[in-house]
Amino acid sequence: MSRLWPRSLSGQIALLVAIALFVAQAINFGLLLRERRAVRFAQVTVPAVTRMVDAAERLRSGRPATAHQRARERLRSVRLMPYAPPALSTIGDDEFENAVRAAFADAGLQVGQIQTAIRPIDPDNPALARMDRVHAERLRRFGAILTVAAEIPAQGWLVLETPWPNTNQPLIWQLIAQTLILYGFVLLPVLWIGRRISKPLRALAQAAHDYRPGSAANTVEESGPGDVQAVIAAFNGMSIRVSGMLEEKDRMLGAIGHDLRTPLAALRVRIESVEDDSDRAKMAETIDEMNRTLEDILSLARLGRPSEAETQVDLAALVDAVVEDFRDLGADVTFEESERQRIRIRPTLMRRAIRNLIENAIKYAGGAEVRLVADAAHIRIEVADRGPGIPHEQIALVFQPFTRLETSRNRETGGIGLGLALAQAIVRDAGGEIALANRQDGGLLATITLPRG
Repeated sequence: MSRLWPRSLSGQIALLVAIALFVAQAINFGLLLRERRAVRFAQVTVPAVTRMVDAAERLRSGRPATAHQRARERLRSVRLMPYAPPALSTIGDDEFENAVRAAFADAGLQVGQIQTAIRPIDPDNPALARMDRVHAERLRRFGAILTVAAEIPAQGWLVLETPWPNTNQPLIWQLIAQTLILYGFVLLPVLWIGRRISKPLRALAQAAHDYRPGSAANTVEESGPGDVQAVIAAFNGMSIRVSGMLEEKDRMLGAIGHDLRTPLAALRVRIESVEDDSDRAKMAETIDEMNRTLEDILSLARLGRPSEAETQVDLAALVDAVVEDFRDLGADVTFEESERQRIRIRPTLMRRAIRNLIENAIKYAGGAEVRLVADAAHIRIEVADRGPGIPHEQIALVFQPFTRLETSRNRETGGIGLGLALAQAIVRDAGGEIALANRQDGGLLATITLPRG
């Protein structure tokens, strides 16, 4: 059912209105049928029952039960027969039977069995041509003959034949015509109104999807009904405020970065006066770690507004360059050669994400195995190691900023817990996903999946 349900606002409104109209017409059809039965009872059943009761009273008083015997009057008369007509079947009209029995009881007349049958009339029946034209046309219009036989104890059967409405087709065609007219006069304006509402809403949804802080193209034209215009105006105001807040944040981060780098640079100069080589090396390492931490924090904070533009690059060459940088430092990192894979990304940021994954593998496992896997829709960068892995229930936690599974804060086993968070933010900014999984033969597999498009 969910596949048949329209997804657009105008389609859903039109479908709901169509269903409501259909239900209303179904109720209307039921009421019309009930009214038709009431009219039929008043125009056909009551006169026929009255004639039968009148014939039974004449029979009781000794007068003839049949007033006319001519063929053209046959369908309007009551006949006395010694037995029930053999043509009667078991398919009768309970309403008529009950009415006959009740009328005989009200008149104080005894009646035995009551049988009824409805027999359709062939409009081309030659017998109709021999009847009075008015009566023949009435029979054709009604479409059937109702035969009712009432048993009068010790006297025989009173038999009546009368025209009977046999079809509801005119009523059905009338209802279909009404429904089509209603659909035309109601659904077309509803569809127009729905499209008038949904068009600016689609533009708003697209603008929200494409939202990039600071871009002048984020504002949406205010159109549609007043409520929709109010929503669009609120979005435009929000986008302006968010862009202003982000610009203020960037200025603040720039000032913080400048204010922190200046004393760190001064410290780097001053440690040169330390005579002990071991102490000087440890101080320099501490300052370098503080610089790297500062860069990670600023990069993560600025990721929503990157200054680097997307360019078409060879991803295989980019990964190979990152691996070579680690090899030059003496790290045990291998890369499985791959064909050229052209993709549109921000190369500096993606290089940062890959480097963070390889650094994690080196810190916790002493080495990394890197390879590139491509298919028609995606390109995957896999970084595998032979380390201890991560408990399954804690895999999602490691992507949270400032989260480390190793809580000693030892510089030998990692930084402050921003590497994976930064890598995930970079990959998602490129439209991809990053995942961690424990390998069956031991170790951890980190996978970056990027779309080709």
